[in-house]
Amino acid sequence: MIRFSWSVRAASAMAVAAMAIWIPLPSQAADEISDGQWFHTFLRTSQAQELSTGSGITVAVIDSGVDATHPDLLGSVLPGVDFTADGKGTGHLDVSGHGTGMAAIVAGHGRVRGIAPGAKILPVRVFTKPGTGRVTADSVRWAVEHGADVISISMGSGTADPAVRLAIEEAIRQNVVVVAAAGNRPEDRDVVYPAAFPGVIAVGGVGKDGELSTSSVTGHAISVAAPADGITSAGLDHRWSIGSGTSGATAIVAGAAALIRAKFPELSAAGVADRLTSTAVDKGYPGRDPQYGFGVLNLMGALTADASPSAVEPSATASPAGPSPDGSHPWVWVLAAIAVGGVLVLAFRSRRRG
Repeated sequence: MIRFSWSVRAASAMAVAAMAIWIPLPSQAADEISDGQWFHTFLRTSQAQELSTGSGITVAVIDSGVDATHPDLLGSVLPGVDFTADGKGTGHLDVSGHGTGMAAIVAGHGRVRGIAPGAKILPVRVFTKPGTGRVTADSVRWAVEHGADVISISMGSGTADPAVRLAIEEAIRQNVVVVAAAGNRPEDRDVVYPAAFPGVIAVGGVGKDGELSTSSVTGHAISVAAPADGITSAGLDHRWSIGSGTSGATAIVAGAAALIRAKFPELSAAGVADRLTSTAVDKGYPGRDPQYGFGVLNLMGALTADASPSAVEPSATASPAGPSPDGSHPWVWVLAAIAVGGVLVLAFRSRRRG
């Protein structure tokens, strides 16, 4: 069963019971929109956007479609594709609001400000209402073939699809960063697919206090954590929404990947993943852990660190021990220690024979 990692909650006096119901904007809601954009202060996005806005980068949002006419997204949504039973289309139809919300977290430039307002959104519509669609190999391949630099997937399933795994592996080989939601409690018990596939940046969630969100699953596949609770974004009918879950956290990390790609155009997809994970603020026990992965997203660190970019498998898929403080991996030091020990043993035996 496909699950979606964005749950809308009540705001002000208005009861919101389901993901597909979005909050209208009464006159008193302006402050609420600002309150739900707390992640900008948390991540210091104003400073980060002085270094990069994501200009020139295309983020494919595999979701429920994106309303290209929403005032927060005008001019930012490219013609996309519709893989649903509605028929062929541009991906600009969204009857759920989920995809529009994720797109605005990535690239909004109105009342809702995205992480990468200079990026373009490529909508890939794979479902109409929750439970009516899934990520497919064709949807991933289409995004790659049509210029995606980053793919953002805020949905998942407890069942691994081998065809989707192959499509994602090919996307990464073609230098596309793939970011996906880890999943939400209580529905999910472990990291869902495609987030759990190797090479995917699996995103968990934290609250305003920087601690693990109660909505976020845990698991060894998690790569990094990002703000997930009480996030405001664009909604249906040119209105706005507020929700919690790793869907929003995923869109935030996808936006961060767009900022990095724009600032460091020479970086491989693996290098982008390495910057995201190696600069994350470590939480939980030292190194990679099932709650926060390598740590909480550090936007400014990812854009300013002098760490050399990785040209091989990203640290997002490294062993749970994670990289050492200097950026190298623990097994390098183990091998070095074994080699040095071997040399010392041989030298000692040679001296005894002498």
